[in-house]
Amino acid sequence: MADLANDIRLAVDSGKAVFGVKESIDSMMASRAKAVIVASSNKRDRINDIMHLAKLSEVKVIVFQGNPMNLGVVCGKPYSVSVLSIMEPGSSNILKENY
Repeated sequence: MADLANDIRLAVDSGKAVFGVKESIDSMMASRAKAVIVASSNKRDRINDIMHLAKLSEVKVIVFQGNPMNLGVVCGKPYSVSVLSIMEPGSSNILKENY
């Protein structure tokens, strides 16, 4: 998980990402998202909805093993992040690795 956490942080810092369910869904529907990351402790229905939309949009889904507060810390945010969408990976390998 340390490698995933490092890649998430690098993508957030050096690339382009949006935070939140609505923003992530909007980015997938507009074909801007290249990957979506969801915290594993989200409600099962929310995770299933995100995964279904990602499949339709051909977007990579990464399930972060942790809660939204943990994901927020990894992203360097002072709030919880249940879902984030990566539009540009920057200098991270998040799109190349199999998480």
